[in-house]
Amino acid sequence: MTTKITQRRGAQMLQKAAGFVRALASLALTVAITLIGLVALTFIIGHVVPIDPVLTVIGDKAPQEVYDRVYQEMGLDRPMIIQFLSYLGEVLRGNLGNSMVSGRSIGSDILRFFPATFELAILGIIIGVGLGIPAGIIAAVKRDTWVDHIVRIVALIGYSVPIFWLALMALLVFYARLEWVGGPGQIDIGYAYSFSRVTGFILIDTALSGSWDVFVNAISHIALPALLIGYYSMAYISRMTRSVMLEQLNSEYVLAARLKGASEYSIVVHHALRNAAIPLVTIVALSFGGLLEGSVLIETVFSWPGLGNYIAQSLLGGDINAVLGGTLVVGTIFVFLNVASDLVYKVLDPRTRALT
Repeated sequence: MTTKITQRRGAQMLQKAAGFVRALASLALTVAITLIGLVALTFIIGHVVPIDPVLTVIGDKAPQEVYDRVYQEMGLDRPMIIQFLSYLGEVLRGNLGNSMVSGRSIGSDILRFFPATFELAILGIIIGVGLGIPAGIIAAVKRDTWVDHIVRIVALIGYSVPIFWLALMALLVFYARLEWVGGPGQIDIGYAYSFSRVTGFILIDTALSGSWDVFVNAISHIALPALLIGYYSMAYISRMTRSVMLEQLNSEYVLAARLKGASEYSIVVHHALRNAAIPLVTIVALSFGGLLEGSVLIETVFSWPGLGNYIAQSLLGGDINAVLGGTLVVGTIFVFLNVASDLVYKVLDPRTRALT
C-alpha cells in the first residue's frame, strides 16, 4: 500500500512538473513571437515614415554620388526581407544601431536617458495607485452620491484634458506666478556639477551626495511633472477601480454575506476588494507602462532629460534609428509588464493555475 501511495505521489509530482514546463514553454514562445512581431512592426514604421535616413546623415546638399555610396553602405539597396533579418539579428544581439545625428550608440543613449523616465514613472504610479484605488473604492461604495460624482468628475477631467495643456498651465501658475516649484529640467544649473551621477536617478544621486539643499532643489523640479502624470494615472485607475468594485459589490457572494449579517467594512475589504485585486494588478501594470510611453509630452514640456524627450528630439532631428530604438525599448517593457501581471494574476487566482 505504501509503495502504491508513493508511486501515485511521484506520478502527480511528475504531472505537475510537466504541466509547469509546458506552461513555461508556452509563455516563452508567446513572448518570443510577440517580441519578433514588435521588431517587425518597428522595422516597417522605420520604412514608412517619410524621413530619408541618407539625407539625415549627409545633408540635402551632398552630390548624387555621395548619396548613392552612403545608400549602399547603409544596406538600403538590399531586398526588404534581407534588411529585416539583418535588423532582427542586430536587435537580438542587443545592438540598436548608432544615432544618425550624433553617431553615438543608441543603446548607451537609452541607458543614459531611461533612468529619468523610470524615476518619473515610479513617482507617478505611486501617486496614481495611492490616490486612485481608494478614490475608486469610495466612489463604488458611495455610488450615485455626491462623493461618487466628485470622484468621477475629477477622473474625467484628468482623463480627458490634454496632459500637455495641463503641464503648460501648471508651469504658468505654480512656477511662473506662485514660484512654488522649480522650473524645467531636473535641477537648477548652479547645482548641475555639485554632485556625482551614480545611478542616473536624480533623487538618489543627490541624496547620496549628502548635499540636502541640492536634494530639495531636485524635489522642487520633479514634484510638478510627477504630480501631473500621477494625476493622469489616478484618473484611469480610479475609474477602473470603481468599475471593478461595482461588479464585485453586485455579485451574489456579496449579497450572501450581507444576508449573513457581515459588516459593510468586512464586505468591502475582505470580500469585494480581495477579488477586485486580481484585475487591478493588470490595470496598474498597464497604467505604469502607459506612463513610460506617454511621458513624451510631459518630458518635452518640462525639458526632462528622459527617454520620452530623447525620442521626441530624435524625431524632430530626423534620427529615425534613435526613434525606433526608443520605441522598441518601450514596447518591450510593455510586453514584460503584461507577462509579469499575468504571473501575479495566476498567483492571486488559483483558478487560473488550474487551467494551465
